[in-house]
Amino acid sequence: MFASALRRLPASLSRSASIRSISSLSPLSSSFIYKQQQLQQKQPRQQQRLASTSTTTPTPVVDTMEDPTGYYEHDKIAKKAGDPNKREFTYFVLGGARFLYASTARLIALKFLATWSASADVLALANAEFEIGEIPEGQGVTVKWRGKPIFIRHRTADEIASEQGVPLKELRHPETDESRIPSGKNEWLVAIGICTHLGCVPLSNAGDYGGWFCPCHGSHYDLSGRIRKGPAPLNMDIPPYKFMTDTKILIG
Repeated sequence: MFASALRRLPASLSRSASIRSISSLSPLSSSFIYKQQQLQQKQPRQQQRLASTSTTTPTPVVDTMEDPTGYYEHDKIAKKAGDPNKREFTYFVLGGARFLYASTARLIALKFLATWSASADVLALANAEFEIGEIPEGQGVTVKWRGKPIFIRHRTADEIASEQGVPLKELRHPETDESRIPSGKNEWLVAIGICTHLGCVPLSNAGDYGGWFCPCHGSHYDLSGRIRKGPAPLNMDIPPYKFMTDTKILIG
């Protein structure tokens, strides 16, 4: 006990000495020194607090989304792999469905394209039949086909011979008389009655060559429908036609 008392004695003496030194100073300086000593005593305590808080880190909580009671475990359904023996059936169903889709698309496309085709009344106007048995030799008639005039001429033997004897070098648009009679019946000439100059309709049994004459600009055609004089550059066009009988033709 005596030794401990001796050890405490210097500390008490130092404190009393410091108190005396503080009391010997002025009031402002003594208060400043006292505050400095209090701050020095508080710093070790703050460092101990920071050390204790830095060592302790909170552990994260992970939610596994599991039922803690296990009540809904029996409602879980385990997925099973497909049966390999049913693959043929699956392929058959898929292939059949694709075939049906393709057939439906084909039918829709055909229906759509069918709307573009001409109707029955239009097709009826595309072809026309005409009776020509009552046309006498040396005469002709004018009929209508697709809104165009058609010249049908029943030529005589002398007219046929005259037209076949025309030299090609005298023609502006060289064509033989035989090439303009596709049916082979030379006595019948069938031509589209439109002038090849500006689309006028020439007059029958007129002109310098006994065939047709266009009064608009003076074009002359012979009995084969060929241009012989005037501004027209080409011969009359020949429509598609055929003989149904000896006295009936089908144009178109």
